[in-house]
Amino acid sequence: MKKLFTSLAVLVLCSTTAALAQTAATQLTPAAQRISDQAIQADHDAFKGLQGRLHQLNERGLPVRNYHLSKAQCWLDVSLHEYTRNDRSAFPQAAMTESEKLIVALESQASPLPMDTPLVNDAARLRPDLWARTEALKQHPGFKCAAQQVACSEVELVHAGNEHNQQQWRHAKPYVQIAEELVSEASQLAAQCLPAPVAPEKIAVVVPPPQSVALQARVLFDFDRYSPEHIRPDSRAELDLLVSRVKLEGITINTLSLTGHADRLNSTGNAAYNQQLSQKRVNTVRDLLAAQGLVVSLVSIDARGDREQVEACERQFKNPTELQACLLPNRRVQIELTGTKRAAQP
Repeated sequence: MKKLFTSLAVLVLCSTTAALAQTAATQLTPAAQRISDQAIQADHDAFKGLQGRLHQLNERGLPVRNYHLSKAQCWLDVSLHEYTRNDRSAFPQAAMTESEKLIVALESQASPLPMDTPLVNDAARLRPDLWARTEALKQHPGFKCAAQQVACSEVELVHAGNEHNQQQWRHAKPYVQIAEELVSEASQLAAQCLPAPVAPEKIAVVVPPPQSVALQARVLFDFDRYSPEHIRPDSRAELDLLVSRVKLEGITINTLSLTGHADRLNSTGNAAYNQQLSQKRVNTVRDLLAAQGLVVSLVSIDARGDREQVEACERQFKNPTELQACLLPNRRVQIELTGTKRAAQP
């Protein structure tokens, strides 16, 4: 009888998954046709549409910490991330489809929902130890307190596996690091997730005041470049980690400061060119943050050209390439964010 029940459960889950796959219909423009402003705008509208559906689910009462809502958000984030990096493979579409399948399931209140994480685009299965830890956390009594981090760590492991297939370990490493940090955080949250004692009726519950938060990130660009695909891989991972923290920790942003810089070299030999270049870099980072939902009323934007060099690089170099590499820390956008988040319950 138990075996029959298990078989029926598997059959129901497979049928649900197949039905949801058919309802995930949002399609990005094929890579070969992604060459016009209209096509790119249509794709960005598709991302915004799915993001809006996630917000509606949250507004209707589904908490951000929900495992499947978090996974849908993280699938959408990595899809947008690779799309803006001009990934021409099937990964951006595959990740978007996984996000939409979960959105459809949550909107229709389908049950049961899948707990597995597919290796889309034939992504390599990196770090079996981290995969094992996420599976163990799903069985942990404190999983409900760590569901967000577990969901997003699994997606980042798939993201890393896709990068490993395309550009080997150097490009996969930042996303493995994000996954590792999320798994470690999930383990701590699960361990701390103890049942709250029942307080006597006459004892008032003290709500801790919100905690102040200050986050920073540095986004580095290739020489004489400013577009999203020319952000250095480690910097893009750092930017994504900042966005993930804001979303996963429920941080309310008070101020957001973006300051753009350029190195002392340029193709025209005048400071005005570097001033414009630093402004374009700031605009790129601002637009990336806005596309991922970090839109705040108080944003401070400043472009300082080549006036503030953090690396002088005045020694002798064998060739211009070595000099450009030395000056990399100067080609940056500095992000400073302040806000508040709800304090953990005692």
